[in-house]
Amino acid sequence: MADSERVRLELAFEGQQVLSVNVPMATAEDLDRALAGDADGSFTFEAEDGRYTLSLRRIVYVKRFQRESRVGFGALP
Repeated sequence: MADSERVRLELAFEGQQVLSVNVPMATAEDLDRALAGDADGSFTFEAEDGRYTLSLRRIVYVKRFQRESRVGFGALP
């Protein structure tokens, strides 16, 4: 896995707010571990558009997207 490989996360919070961010794969893994551990703490990370600090207990769900898919025309198998 390349260091520059990124994944898109969609985080939903209490109150129906949703945050969509592109982060390095390692950050997504770190967030998974943080949510599995002490869910009363906070989690800080860098995304493409800035630095975020999240309250883990306010996160309702996290959606982790597969690699980017491209929309358009192409050859069918």
